[in-house]
Amino acid sequence: MKKDNCEIDNLDLEIISCFMKNAALPYTEVAKQLIVSGGTIHVRMKKLYDAGIIKGSQLVLDYSKLGYDIGAFVGIYLEKGSMYKYVAKELAKIPEIVEINYTTGAYSMFVKLVSKNTHNLREVLNEKIQSIKGIERTETFIALEQSLSRQPELKPTKKKK
Repeated sequence: MKKDNCEIDNLDLEIISCFMKNAALPYTEVAKQLIVSGGTIHVRMKKLYDAGIIKGSQLVLDYSKLGYDIGAFVGIYLEKGSMYKYVAKELAKIPEIVEINYTTGAYSMFVKLVSKNTHNLREVLNEKIQSIKGIERTETFIALEQSLSRQPELKPTKKKK
């Protein structure tokens, strides 16, 4: 498999899969699991970062345990599609927004946000999001429960005999 001048093989996919399950694993542990040297993991990871295939790692938080009791999705109608980059830049300044997407369909953009309570949600919607130049109107959906959040499983191709 070739990704922008970077050859990706089964070992690369296995390394990525290990870190997708637990990004905090030490390289030596992944090396043991895959029966290769720690140096091999280090070299492969550097190649994957340099190629932009791996963009970083992150902690996965339970926002409700940190006081953010409301999760919401906001469909945003833009005055003009050409306003997207400006609006995305402005939305990124709002700490409660955790995801921004440029979309097709009814909305120009779709964002995911977390808030501490309904008062905080109203403040984010009315005073922060809707005050951004270029946003015509919004439609908000409150998430009652998140049942699944994952990345797709990467499966190495089977070797031919």
